[in-house]
Amino acid sequence: MKSYCEGKVAVVTGAGGTLCSCIAIDLAKKGAKVVLIGRTASKLEKTKSEIDAAGGICRIEAGDVTDEKAMQEIADRVAAEWGPCKFLINGAGGNNVKAMPSRLRYSEADQTPTTDFDKDRGFWDIDMAAFKSVLEINTIGTVIPSKIYGMQMAKSGGGSILNFGSMNTYRPLTRVAPYAMSKAAIANWTMFFAQYMAPAKVRVNAVAPGFFVNERSKQYLMTPDGGFSPRGQQVIAHSPMGRFGEAPELLGCVEWLLDDEKASFVTGITVPVDGGFLTSAGV
Repeated sequence: MKSYCEGKVAVVTGAGGTLCSCIAIDLAKKGAKVVLIGRTASKLEKTKSEIDAAGGICRIEAGDVTDEKAMQEIADRVAAEWGPCKFLINGAGGNNVKAMPSRLRYSEADQTPTTDFDKDRGFWDIDMAAFKSVLEINTIGTVIPSKIYGMQMAKSGGGSILNFGSMNTYRPLTRVAPYAMSKAAIANWTMFFAQYMAPAKVRVNAVAPGFFVNERSKQYLMTPDGGFSPRGQQVIAHSPMGRFGEAPELLGCVEWLLDDEKASFVTGITVPVDGGFLTSAGV
């Protein structure tokens, strides 16, 4: 039986990351011609080697998703050699520890705002350049590829775009203000662009992963010996399934949202894949 993506071009930004590398490899195994986009080509080599080993087709295109000129050059090059994009996975994004304020405590003795672990990085001391960079990579870094590849899809008769939200899409988690702002914005952008692109037969949806362990999240969810950090313990306590997610567990939802037959009447939604995290109030 022919796969929904066989022979079609799929563009994956952030393709060197834990979740998007898994998605890119799965698309390639199903017959898509996959474009791996990331800022650093070397970080995409592992994904490419796995695709190559499985007999898939892919190419590395290094570039910054917030650089419209660079993204347009990649899109034009790929279209000339492979044809127009059919699937776009907007997986590029991230956070910055310099934009993460420590938790506020208020001293009753002198009414002075203090912080619980890092007096040099209270909210009033965070690096605003880092704050802005988080907003830019997560929002503008989704809008620019959507603009460029959305045009290709519209001209070629349709396609499917998948954005990335998070648990912060629904409510802000502590210490990640710009990340939370940007992921809430992604749900709004997904709805806007879905209604805008619907006449061109382009569907736009988003997936909101819960707590999937990757190299970045290990730093604050896990301890060096493989146990849970205090924050990791809080997450597990609020997760009815009692564990973190594994990257392959995202694939079923991704395939459904991308597939023009299985999700033919689905556009503008953000689907949580979170082990029940959003259902739990903690009591």
